[in-house]
Amino acid sequence: MRSGCQFFNYKKYFSVVLFAVCDANYCFRYIDVGSYGSSSDSAVFGHSDFGQMLINNALDLPGNTTLPGTTYPSMPFVFVGDEAFALGEHLMRPYSSRGLSIARRVFNYHLTRARRVVECAFGILANKWRILHSPIHLKLETAISAVKAACALHNFVRQRDGFNFEDSLRHSIESPTRSGVRGTTHGAAIRDHFTAYFMSPQGKLPWQMQAI
Repeated sequence: MRSGCQFFNYKKYFSVVLFAVCDANYCFRYIDVGSYGSSSDSAVFGHSDFGQMLINNALDLPGNTTLPGTTYPSMPFVFVGDEAFALGEHLMRPYSSRGLSIARRVFNYHLTRARRVVECAFGILANKWRILHSPIHLKLETAISAVKAACALHNFVRQRDGFNFEDSLRHSIESPTRSGVRGTTHGAAIRDHFTAYFMSPQGKLPWQMQAI
């Protein structure tokens, strides 16, 4: 998941936020457009229908399951976000950059790889619909409709044409730069389980130590 600011111009310059959740095929599965650009990502997420449903366990997510190659413990399905989002049972964010152990750096690497899909989806959207590269000279309501239409057309094109992204297997870890918000103790325990898995023979990548 990610939020990105789109800038609009109607008499004066100001911005609103496009908050989106993407799948592995670079398609948007949920969008929220219209929050003020001055709002923090965590605030936009918390006030969105998606955020409320995730917090209240109302998204009808699949049940817990074991990670590949393991028999215990059962782990929840999770969304990935950056430092702006609070850690939770179904939402993973990176470890803070302060005093990271090797294991935590490896977890951040894996999470960054997953987040790249969302970053690419935003990039594809903006590059395909160039209206998003500059201020939109429309009334606010019309501009919001234009962004929603661009997201719908983006999904249509992706499902029709597909998209092959040349993944860089040795993509370096992004250094967290935002303080973000606090998470839950349960979320921290789940993140630690993922961290241990990525260091295990079943979950590690051959190149991960060189990548960090």
